[in-house]
Amino acid sequence: MDTIPLSERLIFALDLPSPEDAKRWVERLEDQVRFFKVGFELFLAGGFPVVEWIQSRGAKVFLDLKFFDVPATVERAVAQVARRGVTFTTVHGNDRILEAAVRAKGAVKILAVTALTSLDEGDLKDLGFQCSVEDLVLSRARRAMALGCDGLISSGLEVPRLRRELGSGSILVAPGIRPVANVDDQKRTVDPRQAFAAGADHIVVGRPIRDAADPQAAAQKILAQIEEGLRERRKVKGERLKAKGERLKVKG
Repeated sequence: MDTIPLSERLIFALDLPSPEDAKRWVERLEDQVRFFKVGFELFLAGGFPVVEWIQSRGAKVFLDLKFFDVPATVERAVAQVARRGVTFTTVHGNDRILEAAVRAKGAVKILAVTALTSLDEGDLKDLGFQCSVEDLVLSRARRAMALGCDGLISSGLEVPRLRRELGSGSILVAPGIRPVANVDDQKRTVDPRQAFAAGADHIVVGRPIRDAADPQAAAQKILAQIEEGLRERRKVKGERLKAKGERLKVKG
């Protein structure tokens, strides 16, 4: 998806306790960032009015509520979101839950959650999974795309394999991005350059910008790293196409 504007590649996570806090951050970053994530905390505090306020600024909204319930409830919830002009929303769960979300999605893009970036293989064993994180992510990703989901939420560590396996038709959004060494609760992270070089379409970043001494400078640095990763990806793609062309010439 080479046509996505740079300002929409970076999704800023508005993980904040009030609509007033969220609005201040949107106003602070909107010259650089045009895509914002509204999660549980902010949505419970501000509901759809805060979503609509962000949209009124000409920005896109990723409503990250990770719907997980009986299929009929998920279908009705997604139908509510679809009427609000939201760009992305997230759904967790089994095939029937994902199918229900897809039936109601309208214009909103359904992103299936594969495995939370705060989980590692030890956590998966505690939850009863007897497989690697990568194998679990790939299995869930294949099913989600076959069921009609538009894309996936996945750690940047799994993005290279997902892009190889699923091709260019799936939207890959990588949360838990850390521009420097990781020191918080995210266990499976990459930096922005690595994520985009590997094939990500968007990244979600919150604390590394919000907690920076100069948040705007931090956002600008991340945008520069995104550009670097995209250049790297285009270069590799060009080299592969060139090599393929040379092989065809030899065969001809």
